Amino acid sequence: MAIILTGIWIRPEEPFEKAAQTARRQLRVDPKDILSVFPVKSSIDARHPDKIRIVYSVGVELTCDEEAVLQRANLSNAFLRRDSALELSFGTEPMTHRPVVAGFGPAGMFAALLLSQQGYRPLVLERGMDVDARIRAVEGFWKSGTLDVKTNVQFGEGGAGTFSDGKLTTRIHDPRCGYVMEQLARFGAPAQTMRRAKPHIGTDKLRMVVKNIRREIERMGGEIKFGMQVEDLLMKRGKLVGLIADGQPIACDQLILAVGHSARDTFEMLMQRQIPMVAKAFSVGVRIEHLQSVIDRGLYGNYAGHPALDKGEYQLSYREGERGVYTFCMCPGGIVVPSASEPQAVVTNGMSEYARDGKNANSALVVSVDQSDFGAGPMDGIAFQRSLERAAFSAGGGRYAAPGQTAKSFLDETRPALPNLLEPTYTLGVRPYPLKMLFPSQINRMLENGLRRFERRIPGFSGADAFLTGVETRTSSPIRILREEDFQSPALKGLYPCGEGAGYAGGIVSAAVDGVRVAQQIIGRYAPAGDKGKY
Repeated sequence: MAIILTGIWIRPEEPFEKAAQTARRQLRVDPKDILSVFPVKSSIDARHPDKIRIVYSVGVELTCDEEAVLQRANLSNAFLRRDSALELSFGTEPMTHRPVVAGFGPAGMFAALLLSQQGYRPLVLERGMDVDARIRAVEGFWKSGTLDVKTNVQFGEGGAGTFSDGKLTTRIHDPRCGYVMEQLARFGAPAQTMRRAKPHIGTDKLRMVVKNIRREIERMGGEIKFGMQVEDLLMKRGKLVGLIADGQPIACDQLILAVGHSARDTFEMLMQRQIPMVAKAFSVGVRIEHLQSVIDRGLYGNYAGHPALDKGEYQLSYREGERGVYTFCMCPGGIVVPSASEPQAVVTNGMSEYARDGKNANSALVVSVDQSDFGAGPMDGIAFQRSLERAAFSAGGGRYAAPGQTAKSFLDETRPALPNLLEPTYTLGVRPYPLKMLFPSQINRMLENGLRRFERRIPGFSGADAFLTGVETRTSSPIRILREEDFQSPALKGLYPCGEGAGYAGGIVSAAVDGVRVAQQIIGRYAPAGDKGKY
């Protein structure tokens, strides 16, 4: 256990010891009773650029009764942190076959990890390849424009998040978040990650983490098969009895479907099999890119470049009625990457490494869309995404180059221009193009409003050296696969829609948490393999 004190701030030029001294003073405890003082979380308060502060949550371990010390101190900013433990109940119903997990992104990975830790030895099927082969395929696409539709930024070990900033921020408050963060740290996430208010792993560190998790699953008896796509479901009287993966029948009565938000062919198969699903709201827009120095200066003022401060990071939003425009997946020191998973389509995303040491910063700048924009059918959102991606492909010249223009030329509706000081990082090249030609008027209007308002927050945000690259469409799943309280499909017992692709998460941590939640449901009903290790 440890006592946690929140809201302790120091100036950037001051060492952490200053915050530690404040924590010790607030607790009013004998120094002899202090075992350790350590940073738990840190954030940067940049609301006033001339008064930048680093705000800490500080942990204090004591040799004496911590509960008594906390009660005596009577502090509103202090609480007792106990070690987190994942609550599990174990079922007794025998399993005929080992559980199968389709997809090895965060949801599928953490479902498989927990099942493996508890002796269930799952079979994981992933359409893409392992992370090393995946890197080769993705980098080949970024250099030559030769797209592998099975292994790309969207598909393969680690999911779409593998080629991102590796953000671990989440808006959910689920106790399972602690388990997820602990496992990420156990398998190689940097220790500093756990101490940031906005933690990130970076694509380079995340690749190592997912490999380590895969090896642990295999060590505990799980099996992972890459290049295996679930093509069909076999069912009998409303129950799952098997599946077809790459033409091979596999006996299966418990399937965790965690295929990610871009598995459009899987969604089509589910429609054919009459698995209930509905259209879901999501967001579309562009990638906006700046010099990192512009963002740092806009956020930190004279403190820009101070070694105690992280690279400037923002999260901006503006709402009009039911429609919002906001920034998403901001990548300090990152690059804009080609992220298509289908031929003749341009899709953009952002990526950065743990060091975040690139010259540019980028973020999605997107507008919320719903059924009023694309229709009420379950697949209508996907059709809308495709129309934008294919239009962007044509606008870029037909070789996966991306259409783009400066934010200033977008707002002024002048001839599309390239920036002077900033060099766009999209690896397959950019082509000047009036981006308003790609989007419906309501989206263009909200992008305009967002750019003008966000300029007030960060000077230079919408200037001549801010560059817009189209299009960003894969912000979240455009469908939700329905499930009941036991996490199974109402139409097919044994099918567990899971994670971001099924419409129940948004980001690495929330997807992983949903995978854990579904795995707990299976563990709570079924017993693992017997002493002989066979189902």
